[in-house]
Amino acid sequence: MSSWKKASKINQKTHRERHQPDVRQKFGLLEKKKDYKVRARHHQERNRVLKLLKKRAQNRNPDEFYFHMVKSKVEDGRHTDIREEDEHTEDQIKLMQTRDLKYINMRATMERKKVERLQSELHFLDDANKVQNNHIFFEDDEKSSANLAEKLKTHPALINRKTNRLRITDLEKIELPDLDEDTIKEMVSVKRKAYRELERRKNREKELAIVQRKLEIKTHLLGSKHEPPKRIKPATKNSAPIYQWKYERKK
Repeated sequence: MSSWKKASKINQKTHRERHQPDVRQKFGLLEKKKDYKVRARHHQERNRVLKLLKKRAQNRNPDEFYFHMVKSKVEDGRHTDIREEDEHTEDQIKLMQTRDLKYINMRATMERKKVERLQSELHFLDDANKVQNNHIFFEDDEKSSANLAEKLKTHPALINRKTNRLRITDLEKIELPDLDEDTIKEMVSVKRKAYRELERRKNREKELAIVQRKLEIKTHLLGSKHEPPKRIKPATKNSAPIYQWKYERKK
């Protein structure tokens, strides 16, 4: 029993490290060996970094230039990157502040279908007549000077057309209705109106696609649980921002 009392640590005195003497309280806590090791390791690391920086400064090329020199600035003794602000149009800001991603996706799909429907009806055939092309005819006889309409076997009024240029034989088979000048002007006006509507639909679809992409990026940024991604390129009026996420292995 007595041997057990000697081996037991219940009644033994608790070991305590020596504290700072009262006359040296003004110097703070008494430094132990573990504190010295941390301070010495920090001092050695600092000297190593300073030595490396001095070596790089000696070997530096005076003509060296890289874009981070003009893309960064010093704040409170620390280099920080100059962050470029995102650019948005007034319509994009209104859409992003008042509408959600589901509504933008629905409107973009509707505009895309309307554009496809209009493009199926309008084939931009009039733009082909505006292109300046060269059509060379080779004659066996140098003295031959036949009329261009006779060579193409078409009506003289259709020579400048590059599309839907019918021949005389085809024109004779077609029964054209009697069209007055007002009817022709109305038809041209309807066609121009359809082209203008198609142009507006295309611009609207492009604007909605940009807003849709910006909202998707914003949603991904809010849903990132780990460290924030690195921004490669800021947003512009015609494109969404580009971010680079850290690769994570999926189980």
